[in-house]
Amino acid sequence: MKSIDLDKLTTEKRNTETFDLDQMSVAEALKKMNREDQLVATAVENQLSAIQPVIEAVIGAFHQEGRLIYMGAGTSGRLGVLDAAECVPTFGVSPEMVVGLIAGGPSAMTVAVEGAEDNPTLGQKDLEGLHLTTKDVVVGIAASGRTPYVIGGLDYANKLGATTASIACNLNAEISKHASLPIEVDCGPEFLTGSTRLKAGTAQKLILNMISTIAMIGIGKVYNNLMVDVRPTNEKLVERSKRIIMEATGVDYDTAAKIFTLAEENVKLAIVMILADVSKLEATERLQESQGFIRKAIR
Repeated sequence: MKSIDLDKLTTEKRNTETFDLDQMSVAEALKKMNREDQLVATAVENQLSAIQPVIEAVIGAFHQEGRLIYMGAGTSGRLGVLDAAECVPTFGVSPEMVVGLIAGGPSAMTVAVEGAEDNPTLGQKDLEGLHLTTKDVVVGIAASGRTPYVIGGLDYANKLGATTASIACNLNAEISKHASLPIEVDCGPEFLTGSTRLKAGTAQKLILNMISTIAMIGIGKVYNNLMVDVRPTNEKLVERSKRIIMEATGVDYDTAAKIFTLAEENVKLAIVMILADVSKLEATERLQESQGFIRKAIR
């Protein structure tokens, strides 16, 4: 990429507020960095109308047993992989339902893979490896908004008929031309020039949080504001599961623990058993009929 092209990117410009960064005290740098970070939430807020249709598309995909697939390079790719991985314990979904692809493969999570992000063919190959279908939603993530790996993946997804979305941290981003649902969030120049793991990365993480969390709400993974499909895979999550049952139903700890065991450590099932005062079998049937929504299951 030519330097003249980089000059056009907000994420590559110098921040006039931090020209003397190397001369600041720790306290001064902290204040400056915190002020810059505060700009991110507002920048994301300005794009809520663009984020909404992406979430609605993902909910639609999930209802058709489609997948949410993130793809990116470097920090952008790592954030996608992180969000996808967290969906498994938080919402009790399979690892195949939300997938994160990073240019260069799993090893690129910790060590940069030279040239991987500049290869558009690699983006297509990674999606081919997932056996992409028209039911899936592919979200390309690129702070610069021009990563060839992401563009290659989006082009392939479009050709196949899958829904495509993009997240860029520059306006008039190149990847926006390759996605049916583009999101462009402008956080201004970075605190440290060109370090897009900072404000750009924070903005991307906020948006990914919105997409995955609200989409999961849309398919019944949440009751009130409780993560009722949490997987109790360790001692902390077992105790959290019991607390969720207590919060959702008003029962005491011993009762929550007892029903939790009877429900074979299925939090959602335990809640329906208590609130509807039904057996495990009937609670299971109710949840199946309500497509996993507790409110519908207890009516």
